[in-house]
Amino acid sequence: MPDIAHTGPRIAIACQGGGSQTAFTAGVLQVLLREAAGRFVISQISGTSGGALCALLAWDGLVRQHAGTWTVAQTIERLEAFWQDNTAQLPGEIAWNGLVVNSARLQGNGLLPEFRTTPYSPQAVFTTRLLETLAPRREFVDLEYLLSKHVAFDQLIQGSGVRPRLLIGAVAVRKGDFKAFDSWRGEISVEAALASAALPQTFQAVRIGDEVYWDGLFSQNPPVREFVSGVEPDQKPEQIWVIRINPQERAREPTTVADIEDRRNELAGNLSLNQELRSIRTFNELIAKKLLNDPTKRQISIHEFAMADTVSAGLDPASKLDRSREHIMGLMAHGRERAGAMLEEILGAKGADDRFQG
Repeated sequence: MPDIAHTGPRIAIACQGGGSQTAFTAGVLQVLLREAAGRFVISQISGTSGGALCALLAWDGLVRQHAGTWTVAQTIERLEAFWQDNTAQLPGEIAWNGLVVNSARLQGNGLLPEFRTTPYSPQAVFTTRLLETLAPRREFVDLEYLLSKHVAFDQLIQGSGVRPRLLIGAVAVRKGDFKAFDSWRGEISVEAALASAALPQTFQAVRIGDEVYWDGLFSQNPPVREFVSGVEPDQKPEQIWVIRINPQERAREPTTVADIEDRRNELAGNLSLNQELRSIRTFNELIAKKLLNDPTKRQISIHEFAMADTVSAGLDPASKLDRSREHIMGLMAHGRERAGAMLEEILGAKGADDRFQG
């Protein structure tokens, strides 16, 4: 029997992308999954890039929980196992991770020349295939392999009648359209997950059908409007919870090359999210003032789960590439801490406890 209760308000969770920093999202989701039973129903979940990978892992577990073949503990443990596998563990991986992160920091501060290349170059293709063939742990160098290790894509349960719903954000490179791969349409696949995380300077675009896709950071980060657009009134969320990676505000003016680039990316990443949230808040105001009498529209409260300022202020652009165990596990622990505190405010839920040990 499933160990999930269908009681409480309907919640839609939106997971923003941000590379390794989305380990924070995994920690938040661990607490939300644990506290959901009997308190609230996760009816929809969306994500982009690293947030999409976290959302995918949580969604598949939730669907299996509803089917009675999976437990909450298994879903929580899989989030932990995925991020553990993604960390640098062997001496060679630790050395490679240090080289990547330190090089990014030196380049960002103008202390090391930046050599731009393309993932389509023969050298890049050869290096990628060589690493995938020779690496002692393929999980560290092959995202598709890592995802397929933790998600049985050929056994996914999706379709219009399956709850919850998953939306994965990407952008159609040639058409320039936003794309939200939708589990209600049976569109979730390993290719959709890879497309959402395909940064163009690192990965080749992912072909799905007659289109190729790049990272969803260039479109919806993450999808939100689909939570309410074209959804039956009794299925629309009562609350939207956003797990935000890109800070809305910064205390200091960015002055280095790296900080300027990072802030530009943060602002771009927040743009679509803020616009979609603003439209929902506008509808809320119209309904509250009785200026909108459409029975299909209802007020939807919005809450955000974000890193503490003291933590986000210490994360530089290179930290989005950092796969050290200390960094990843530390962000997951912080996510659990912040989720516990926010739930106390929203629902009076208890915070994270020592059942989570990274």
